[in-house]
Amino acid sequence: MTSPGFRPTHIVPQDGLPAWEAPDPDRPTAPLDPLLPVQLLERRGDWGNILCANGWSAWVDGRRLVAVPRDPPVADGPPDRTADPRPLLARAEEALARYRAAVEELADGGLDGESFRSRTRELRIGVVVDGESVWLYDAEQGRWVYGDGTRLTTYAADEAPQAAAGPSDHTPTRVVTPNGEP
Repeated sequence: MTSPGFRPTHIVPQDGLPAWEAPDPDRPTAPLDPLLPVQLLERRGDWGNILCANGWSAWVDGRRLVAVPRDPPVADGPPDRTADPRPLLARAEEALARYRAAVEELADGGLDGESFRSRTRELRIGVVVDGESVWLYDAEQGRWVYGDGTRLTTYAADEAPQAAAGPSDHTPTRVVTPNGEP
């Protein structure tokens, strides 16, 4: 029986997963079945507190859970300020080319391990292409965006939204009478 409102965020890997009553290796409990859908509730280091569809909870090695993809944002929503996917795709291509060049130089013996790490330390790239859809990591904005080929919509962000700094760029709404007086 599934608990009302249960929406899995992860599944147990194919070989099952040991479980514990608490984030303590000395308190084991029944292992989890392979491919069991679970909801990750909390992380503490490598430990993950999960909830199963039947309401049972346990602690597991959170690194071994397999994430369930969430549905992309609704495509008919308003486009955000990165509506055109081409500039972000170009930045992803540039970052990948820089990484590829560093890998080739490392493989050819032109870089040592420390120089390779130094050259690639600030590179951030993430691209998933699935047919007509694309998920791109926007390193400048610290967020993942979803694209349908024509526009991008923010899907997930590294940090919580921040309040705008400085004065507002719009005038507050003011109620006026038919003759124009407040």
